[in-house]
Amino acid sequence: MHHRTSRRTLLTATAATAVAAATGVVSVPGAAQASGTSTDSRLKRLIARMSLEEKVGQLFVMRVYGHSATAPDQADIDANLDEIGVRTAAELISTYHVGGIIYFTWAHNTRDPHQIADLSNGIQRAGLAQPTPVPLLVSTDQEHGIVCRVGEPATLLPGAMALGAGGSRSDTREAARIAGAELAALGINQNYAPDADVNVNPANPVIGVRSFGSDPQSVAGLVAAQVKGYQGAGVASTAKHFPGHGDTSTDSHTGLPSILHTRQEWAELDAPPFRAAVAAGIDSIMTAHIVVPALDPSEDPATLSRPILTGILREELGYDGVVVTDSLGMEGVRTKYGDERVPVLALQAGVDQLLNPPDLSVAWNAVLEAVRSGEITEARIEESILRILRLKSRLGLFRDPYVTHRGVDRTVGTREHLTAADRVAERTTTLLAHPGRLLPLSRRTHRDVLVVGADPASPSGTTGPPTTTLADAFRELGFTATALPTGTAPSQATIDQAVAAAAGRDAVVVATYNVTASSSQRTLVGALAATGVPVITLAIRNPYDIAHLADTGYAASLAAYSWTDVELRAAVRVIAGRARPKGRLPVPVQRADVPAQTLYPVGHGLSY
Repeated sequence: MHHRTSRRTLLTATAATAVAAATGVVSVPGAAQASGTSTDSRLKRLIARMSLEEKVGQLFVMRVYGHSATAPDQADIDANLDEIGVRTAAELISTYHVGGIIYFTWAHNTRDPHQIADLSNGIQRAGLAQPTPVPLLVSTDQEHGIVCRVGEPATLLPGAMALGAGGSRSDTREAARIAGAELAALGINQNYAPDADVNVNPANPVIGVRSFGSDPQSVAGLVAAQVKGYQGAGVASTAKHFPGHGDTSTDSHTGLPSILHTRQEWAELDAPPFRAAVAAGIDSIMTAHIVVPALDPSEDPATLSRPILTGILREELGYDGVVVTDSLGMEGVRTKYGDERVPVLALQAGVDQLLNPPDLSVAWNAVLEAVRSGEITEARIEESILRILRLKSRLGLFRDPYVTHRGVDRTVGTREHLTAADRVAERTTTLLAHPGRLLPLSRRTHRDVLVVGADPASPSGTTGPPTTTLADAFRELGFTATALPTGTAPSQATIDQAVAAAAGRDAVVVATYNVTASSSQRTLVGALAATGVPVITLAIRNPYDIAHLADTGYAASLAAYSWTDVELRAAVRVIAGRARPKGRLPVPVQRADVPAQTLYPVGHGLSY
């Protein structure tokens, strides 16, 4: 059979030649990366060609506004000038020689797949146009579930706690493989996922359903599965947040949390998922802006702690990959030291990549001055640069950093991927309580459904609102359904409106969102149940809601673990009997009135 050379092959060959000519480095996927290899020798020669300014730049991963690397909208140019002092991503790269760019939805980096691919290519062209040409790591937080930067038409998958409820390592790995393949097609080559935190604190305001669960060994197995899924798809995976953010009641975005685990408790509870990630060959690990006195009595945040990052992560766990900070704009890392000291202290602690400082000029110049003054040796930053370049080489960026629209169309949001996401999601929905023996809901007896509840903003900006998504899913299955948003804190007037709308209906579904003891969401459920219409509650974030809904009179209560469309549609299929509830709680639910007692243990879940 005669095989014609494809345009993609020609593009790849041309790009590989250009990159090799520019950098002097040719990478081969899977090639040995250990110190002393021929690849290392080439990378060290590349480092030797860099100016000190270029070396310092390689350590930074920075945000930038705009959908294009060279021609963003005027509002994004203005934002870049205000925050960074440059107009565009290309100008950011030429000025500061940054080693990476992070994408955010709010920075207008992720409008649609072709635009994202073009932005990624523009960033890589800018990197290769530098005096010492180096491709960039393009990163984002695509955990799925409640943290998701790239939205539809890309495939959206269940988040970590939903996958924990599914309990399947193969499903978890497949979800990461799909997500990784789509990110790679968009030119995003480093994903800040999976979350390796063990969520043992129901009041945790920043992790919660981003964690696979509360059992260290279960979380470890699922973390390793995702590492293999992402990295098998050609994307660097990042386990976060070391040394473990699962037992905090403070959000490190707004404060500095402390974890009071003993050294032994840390080893048994927090460490296993990170050990599993290292054993699975994790490409990068993200630090946490938390204080763990048992690991470092100085009470410096872990991001700035040499005993934690070098002593434990590097030496005890034997990890020699890339260490990236959590965002340096978060309050947790800024509480104790000024913005000019934080990046220097992070490098001294053992960090390689400095993520998203609030003021890049301040941070970049602080590191430059620290090297010039001898506070940090040039050899020390070259260690980090070598790790970063090894990762870029392992990802094939020196061979070909570019992506194509054709590759996007072949990979992103394909029917195969969307079907797989639906199939995985069905196995995560958890039926927690079923006192009314109402489910599965029959169209013959309960055709007319009212959907009320919370409509939190879409994590990716492309899905929902949840009540509409739920109602649409019921209609697709042959029900009559009406959506009535009531919010996370419904007023009495809103509750009265929902009660009036429930009159004559066959069933009401209430989407609950982080219910508390004093929440008027609880009042809403009770008022609806008092009408005599069967009420089904569906927790669309934390599964702990049911603890605060005792005695409200619901007929059934389920957990979906997120409000993205794929999880909501799966929950409706379970409610309607198109799929059986197979999810099992990956965290315990404590009684609201007696928190020391467990209402539902890990592994609880009903079926029919």
